[in-house]
Amino acid sequence: MLQVISLLVENKPGALMRVTGVLSARGYNIESLTVARTLDPGLSRMTIAVDVDAALRQQVIKQMNKLVNVLQAVDLTEERAVLRELVLVKVRAVQGTRTAVLKEAEIFGARVVDSSPEGFALEATGDLEKLDEFIDVMRSYGEVECTRSGVVAVALEPKKLRLQPPVPTKAAANSEEKDGVLNG
Repeated sequence: MLQVISLLVENKPGALMRVTGVLSARGYNIESLTVARTLDPGLSRMTIAVDVDAALRQQVIKQMNKLVNVLQAVDLTEERAVLRELVLVKVRAVQGTRTAVLKEAEIFGARVVDSSPEGFALEATGDLEKLDEFIDVMRSYGEVECTRSGVVAVALEPKKLRLQPPVPTKAAANSEEKDGVLNG
């Protein structure tokens, strides 16, 4: 089953590698992954769609929340959330089908981003099923090439960020004990 995970991570080198490493080490296939900086330049939001058995979804979230640089991992699979994807489709359309292609694009809320005598480049956003259907319809008009962005998501339920205190290392714990003895 496809699990959609939203992660808030520190915008630091290696954060993406750690997250994908946990998933690949357990043999989970990442279907899509999007990452971008948030309004705070020190943080990034990752949205990952991963093929995971439903019984293991909570375990995946727990593993993500334990990672360095991950501030919060949330399973949006069954939460109230908006999930969207962008697709760019290049359609070869002969002169006789150009009007039909444009009408179909309009039905799906797609817009023309480029036009040439050979065809169109179209942009559409929506949920994954809608975009799959859009691509199938465009295939009926001719040769198609497409690029997808991967899913992005935002939870509709307010979630407070619950940060865990840093886990002290053994060296830090020993240093605190020494400071307590010397200063106590």
